[in-house]
Amino acid sequence: MGRGSLFAKLATLTAVSLLLSGCAAFRASESGTAIQEDRDAGLGQEGWWYARYRILWPENAEPNWSVDLYLADRVVSPVLEKHRGRIALWRFHRRAARDEAGHQFSFIFFSSARNARDVFNDLNSSRDLQAISDAGMVVGTGCDETSTVGKPRLEDTSDRSWSPAVQRAWPHFIMGVSEMWLRLIQEHRASMEKTAPPGSLPARLAIYQQVNAKITQSWRDEGRHALLHHLNALFGYEPLVVYERKLMGF
Repeated sequence: MGRGSLFAKLATLTAVSLLLSGCAAFRASESGTAIQEDRDAGLGQEGWWYARYRILWPENAEPNWSVDLYLADRVVSPVLEKHRGRIALWRFHRRAARDEAGHQFSFIFFSSARNARDVFNDLNSSRDLQAISDAGMVVGTGCDETSTVGKPRLEDTSDRSWSPAVQRAWPHFIMGVSEMWLRLIQEHRASMEKTAPPGSLPARLAIYQQVNAKITQSWRDEGRHALLHHLNALFGYEPLVVYERKLMGF
């Protein structure tokens, strides 16, 4: 994610400015029977949904990436576990640019509109989200309107420059990557809390700063083999074109 990182050199990124919008009016969670009936209605009732969090980013300062980890672990993860059986695909998206969207963390998932309302309701009710918002570190939240399914196809949130096959397959890949990233957060956080149980919000955020540093180090030291090499192996060790327009192997 950092500027000049190996990831930025290997991945073709499209800068997307996601405008924050107000959350839709939430209804009380409906019965499991109603939800199942909604899912049984067919794929047309399902689609992609976004929950977005805009993070404080003062001028002349670096993005506080540890807040992304806090949101993923303390706000999104409990809701994801509760609704995992009704979410077909999901992922995280992180970005920071000096534009209207700024530093923004997103949880993106594919499910029915009915389940999306329940997910948004639970996310919006998070005490941890309230705490970090009250502290002024999350300065805006937004979620999609669920009255209509605006992105019903698997490829609707993929990069349009990709081939149709890659657009449809990529959500499965990035879900696995997001799951690994979340597990790394939880592994390191649990280990640190054994020796220094968190109390206040600043203490929790200090732990996530350390966790972020550990994950960054893992990416730098282990990413080439654990991630890039094995991904390359799945594609038969074939070379690929990167930003410099040259072939590389891993």
